[in-house]
Amino acid sequence: MKNTKEVRAFKWKFRFLVIIVDFITVLLTYYIMPLVQGFPPNSENLAFQKEVLPFTHIEQYMVVFALGITAHLVSFKLLMGKIYKYLNKYYRKEKISYNEIYEIRKTCINIPYKVSIFQMILIVSIGIFFNFIMLASAFAILKFTLMIIAIASVVSIAMLVGTQKILYGVIMTTYEVTDKYEKNVGYRITNSQNLLLQVVPFIAVVLIVISLIGYSKVVEQEGLTTANYYKAYLDSKNINQFEVNEDALKTILNEIPKENEEDYYFIINPNDEIYVSDPNGSISDFVLKYRDYFYDKNTGMLYEKFESDEQLYALQLTDTDGNTWYIGFKFHVIDFDLLIYFAELIVVVIIAFSILLYVWSKNMSNNLIRTTNRLKDIVTAQDVDDNTILPIASNDEFGDLAYYYNKIQEFTKNNITQIHDNQETLMENERLASLGQLIGGIAHNLKTPIMSISGAAEGLNDLIKEYDASIDDPEVTPADHHDIAKDMFTWTDKIKTHTEYMSDVITAVKGQAVTLSADEQMAFTVEELIKRVNILMKHELKNAIIYLNVSLSVDNELTLSGDVNSLVQVINNMISNSIQAYNGQTDKNIDMKFVQEGENLVISITDYAGGLPQNVQDKLFKEMVTTKGKNGTGLGLYMSYSTIKARFNGNITFETKKGEGTTFYIILPLI
Repeated sequence: MKNTKEVRAFKWKFRFLVIIVDFITVLLTYYIMPLVQGFPPNSENLAFQKEVLPFTHIEQYMVVFALGITAHLVSFKLLMGKIYKYLNKYYRKEKISYNEIYEIRKTCINIPYKVSIFQMILIVSIGIFFNFIMLASAFAILKFTLMIIAIASVVSIAMLVGTQKILYGVIMTTYEVTDKYEKNVGYRITNSQNLLLQVVPFIAVVLIVISLIGYSKVVEQEGLTTANYYKAYLDSKNINQFEVNEDALKTILNEIPKENEEDYYFIINPNDEIYVSDPNGSISDFVLKYRDYFYDKNTGMLYEKFESDEQLYALQLTDTDGNTWYIGFKFHVIDFDLLIYFAELIVVVIIAFSILLYVWSKNMSNNLIRTTNRLKDIVTAQDVDDNTILPIASNDEFGDLAYYYNKIQEFTKNNITQIHDNQETLMENERLASLGQLIGGIAHNLKTPIMSISGAAEGLNDLIKEYDASIDDPEVTPADHHDIAKDMFTWTDKIKTHTEYMSDVITAVKGQAVTLSADEQMAFTVEELIKRVNILMKHELKNAIIYLNVSLSVDNELTLSGDVNSLVQVINNMISNSIQAYNGQTDKNIDMKFVQEGENLVISITDYAGGLPQNVQDKLFKEMVTTKGKNGTGLGLYMSYSTIKARFNGNITFETKKGEGTTFYIILPLI
């Protein structure tokens, strides 16, 4: 499948970063390396380089640039595969799991460090490879390698920062997919480590570059001093045309005292045949080529190769036939003591700076840690009032951070107070709404027994009148008196039954009318629980023409301990939800079952109203959610879950099937 246009643009952004970084690397190396290596003056001349090198410096750097670009693009393709795949899914709006998001976040954090390390290895490897091919001197190789490592360090940091900046955008897209997050994703690099990682190499690079350039300049001046020494002696000889022959020149050169024992003189005749006074000495073809190109520009200074450690001073002479001869001295200008001094200075400065930077960064980290710990306290504190103000100890970014932390602390306290107030208001509103529903049930539940008691009173009144009239009636027998008394007992039994029922209704309603914050621990039976539920839900079920089917797989007298009123409210809330789930349909069933599973009593409430939508399932018990639109707050089920957890140490779960129905399980420990 082809990449989206956004992913193609993203790839080009990375390619552009690679091209720019590699180009700057090659450019810096091209301009800095001659200074560090002490290349002979004018030796960057392309025509000259074609004479003495298999590849000119520009050609070499072009090859290096091509190799670097290729290696980078291949490595990015391997490293970035997961990210490209994710971005394609993101821009196509395909479903992305949290596991994928987690891996992408980790990859985005890790890749910059991998790229940085790869950059370092790549540049050093390519540099050393060309170093050994193009340079012969071990000393030159050492300087070149130091310079390559220095450049690689800076470029690696640049690649690290650039890659992090680009991948930050990718990380931000993951939070558009999901707001879920967690700590310690990817490589753990502390603030102090980051500072050391990014600043120390830069300081080391500056020191190395300055030291190597300084060393090259010192060597250059030392070479000029030595050349002037031999120039002064040669000029003092006033050599004439008749003395320009090999034997006479040898005699003259032998008379000149050498500045150093390792120095030796040379004679180059018109045929470029070379004589050197040291049996182990030599003059390279590089010297002759350099002489042909730059002798006049350099006032007699010649060089053995593309280095400054072996230099020559040459005097041009003309013999009697008009032919050109060159004589002079070859000398070494390597100052190992100076190089060691620079190396020691670099090491000492880097160590000292690293210690100072570490102390400074640790101080910064400690400031951050203090603030982080305070923020952690906000998350973990049982009481927000336990948190304390973070002292503002400086007038800088950390002072600003402490200030805004304290502001967040204040807002958090205010918000939590407001939340508590709102929660109490919502709970009270929910309780009042429940009581509003109960009032209708009370009116209906009490109307029938009141009418029955009224009828019984009328019956008793008639019997009293009948009994009063029969007192003096001789025809009324004792048996008639007993019949009248029996009828009275019948009516009083009925009144007693109805008054007991009314008492049960009042008791149940009184229990539900208490505040939600009450926590009344008492023992109650399953039979009593069912009785209260039936009393309170009878009216609502009858009005909706819904049938509540209760089935027991436990003993009626099974005893539970806790706040029976809270449990009744939870069950009633679930039954009400089931009634409303039918959305006005009648002649439907709700099944309530009591089953013992191990040490738990499980109360299940099942409706057959088609199941819950996925968006409701995802949020159930986690936040207030409702399927009733403007007619619901979502607080009932949310508070039911909290009630069972807090007051019974139990749990509520659910199962739902689309097109079928939903079952809620109230799980109550029996111990």
